[in-house]
Amino acid sequence: MRTDWTRDEIADLFDLPFDALMFRAQTTHRAHHAAGEVQLCTLLSIKTGGCPEDCGYCSQSAHADSGVKATKLMDPRAVLQMAAQAKDSGSQRFCMGAAWRNPKDKDMPAIVEMVKGVRQMGMETCMTLGMLTPAQAGMLADAGLDYYNHNIDTSPERYAEVITTRTFGERLETLEHVREAGINVCCGGIVGMGETRSDRVGFIHALATLPRHPESVPVNALVPVKGTVLGDMLADTPLAKIDDIEFVRTVAVARITMPMSMVRLSAGRESMSEATQALCFLAGANSIFTGDKLLTTGNRGDDADAALFAKLGVRPMVAEEPMRVAAELVG
Repeated sequence: MRTDWTRDEIADLFDLPFDALMFRAQTTHRAHHAAGEVQLCTLLSIKTGGCPEDCGYCSQSAHADSGVKATKLMDPRAVLQMAAQAKDSGSQRFCMGAAWRNPKDKDMPAIVEMVKGVRQMGMETCMTLGMLTPAQAGMLADAGLDYYNHNIDTSPERYAEVITTRTFGERLETLEHVREAGINVCCGGIVGMGETRSDRVGFIHALATLPRHPESVPVNALVPVKGTVLGDMLADTPLAKIDDIEFVRTVAVARITMPMSMVRLSAGRESMSEATQALCFLAGANSIFTGDKLLTTGNRGDDADAALFAKLGVRPMVAEEPMRVAAELVG
């Protein structure tokens, strides 16, 4: 897998005629992934609101006036009950998110209990808790955490326009701690925040040139929430919303440049047409979040997803991800 992509090469991919881009993306996809299979994941907010970060897109920021009320960390037993329901609904991976800048050491025993409990159910585990110290990453690894999510959000150049309470470099530092602990990386970002195509090129470039590609790459479309900086800023500017075809192009370029990664069609899917979602799958997206809620925003729901899968002839994925299989073979 290449990690030496240049921005010009990535820009050239974005500029390809749409049919040529889709053909290349689907050819790349089929070389590394089973055709017609999409991984089902479930995301649960285990600690909502009150985050001190000022991420301009986030309704859980203490700086936002979104009406989201801060809650305490959920009891592990309640989390495991939700995980069991997700497994019964066909989810392969259970993702848990806490609205923190970083977890406190006093919270780690409960977090560890959640990871171990979900693993015992036979599901993959993923956590997103903010920044981690090396010691905290080690504790999560010892508990058996499969994935840690920590998105870079956007291009390095645009980052400071979206978030000011931590730097792009600090994002990368946490990713290094996660890698050093032996945990798989889930890292992507958000498009449709009023950025340019050049920013989308920079976003993909930052991911595709990491020393090792993320095992999972979530591509989110901004859900403008009233009371957030970006939600209010873009509410009356419909042209700022990313074009559906441009969104599909972003997914396709992610697939081509990171061929073995799971590319997840994440937030924003509830407002996408079935045709746009189908194009995203054709472009190489092979993971989605199920259920009717993602942290604090809406999602399409299991029934709608089942109907779409039936219409497209898509099957839920049951096998292990290619990058993990390859790593096990090398090990």
